[in-house]
Amino acid sequence: MNYIDNIVFAVLIFLGIGFFVKNIKKLTRNIKLGKHIDRTDNSNERWKNMAMVALGQSKMVKRPVAGILHILVYVGFIIINIEVVEIIIDGLFGTHRVLSFLGGIYNFLIGLFEILALLVLVAVIVFWLRRMVVRIPRFWNKEMKGFPKNDALNILYFEMVLMSLFLIMNATDVHFQSMNFGNPISQFLVPIFDGFSAESLHVIERVAWWLHIAGILVFLNYLYYSKHLHILLAFPNTYYANLNAKGKFNNLESVTNEVKLMMDPSADPFAAPVEDDNETPEKFGASDVTDLNWVQLMNAYTCTECGRCTSSCPANLTGKELSPRAIMMKTRDRLEEIGENINKNGKFVDDNKQLLNDYITPEEIWACTSCNACVEECPVNIDPLSIILDMRRYLVMEQSAASPELNMMMTNIENNGAPWQYNQMDRLNWKDE
Repeated sequence: MNYIDNIVFAVLIFLGIGFFVKNIKKLTRNIKLGKHIDRTDNSNERWKNMAMVALGQSKMVKRPVAGILHILVYVGFIIINIEVVEIIIDGLFGTHRVLSFLGGIYNFLIGLFEILALLVLVAVIVFWLRRMVVRIPRFWNKEMKGFPKNDALNILYFEMVLMSLFLIMNATDVHFQSMNFGNPISQFLVPIFDGFSAESLHVIERVAWWLHIAGILVFLNYLYYSKHLHILLAFPNTYYANLNAKGKFNNLESVTNEVKLMMDPSADPFAAPVEDDNETPEKFGASDVTDLNWVQLMNAYTCTECGRCTSSCPANLTGKELSPRAIMMKTRDRLEEIGENINKNGKFVDDNKQLLNDYITPEEIWACTSCNACVEECPVNIDPLSIILDMRRYLVMEQSAASPELNMMMTNIENNGAPWQYNQMDRLNWKDE
C-alpha cells in the first residue's frame, strides 16, 4: 500500500499548525508587552457581552446589509469547516469520506455545508461589489491603501476559492454523487463535467481536495498578518472590554500617588525608599505602545479595519486629520515593529522611535472631541478613545504640550471662572440684549 500521500498530508498538517502556533506565541508575547490591567470583574456581564457582541454580532446588524452578510459569511465559513475533521481523518489514514457511515446525519451535514457554501460565495461577491464597484467611502480612506486594501481583497478571494473548491470537490466525487444525498448544490454542477472520464473526474476531485485543505491551512496562517485576526480575538476582546460608562475618565495611579504625597505633611517629596532608588519613575500617560495596557494592545490586533468608527467620527467628517481606524492600525504597526526588534535582538533595543509623533501626530490626538462615537460603533468593542486620551495625558503632563485652545480655556477658567474670555462681572450681560 502506498503511504506517500498520507505522509505528505501529515507533514502539511504538522507544518501548517506548527507555524500557526508559533505566530500565536508571538502575538501573545506582543500583547503582554502592555501594562497590567485587571479586567476580571463582573464575569457574568463579560460572558454576556461576549455572547451578544462576538458570537451574536449584535452590533454588526446595526447596519443591516453588511451585518446580515457578515453573519452569513462568518457562520457559514465556521460551520463548513467542521468538515475539516473528516478531511484530516481521510488524509492521515487513507480513507474516503470516513464519516459517511453516519447516514442521515452525514446527509444533513453535507447538505447544510453545501447550502452555506453557496450563501457564503454570494455574500462574498456582494462584499467585493460594495468595495470595488459601489466604492463605499469608508473603504477608501487614505489609510486603506497598499496592504490594508489588498488584505481585504485577499480574504474575499480566499473565501471565493475555498467555497468553490468545496463544491467542485463534491460535484466530481463519483462515489459521493452515486450515494445521491447531501448534495443539494453540487448536483447542479455535475452537468459541467459531463463527458469527463472517471479518471479525469478523480483527478479533479483529488486536486480540489488537496487545494481545499492546503487553502485552509494557508488561510489559518495568513490570519496573523491580516485584519481578519479578529476571527480569533473578537471573543477575548469583547470579554475584556471596558464595562464602565462611556466617557468615565479613569484615574492614573501615578497621579493619585503624587497627590497623596503632596497631601501628606510629613512626607519628604525628595526622599525615596531605598528599594526604589534605581527605578524609573512611572510615566504619566503614554508615548509608546509599551505605555498602554495589554487590553489596548489586544484592541489594536482585533481591529477589523471596517471603518465604522471613522465613518461616524465627527472630527473626520469635518475634514480633520483624525481617523480612529488609523489610530488602531498605527498602534498595531508600532507594536509589530517592536516585536520584530525583539525577535532580531533577543530583547528590545531602543530604535529612537515611539508611537507618538513617529506614527500618530499631536494634530490627530487633539482633533478628537472625546464623543465616544468610535467606541459605540465598533462591532467588537474596540476603544480607540482610550489610546487617544492616554497620549493626550502624556503631552499635557509630561511635555506641557497642550493645544493652544486648551491652554486658553484653562487660563480663562483660572482667571474668569469660565471657559470664555471675559470678566465674571460681564457674564450675565447677554440678558440685557
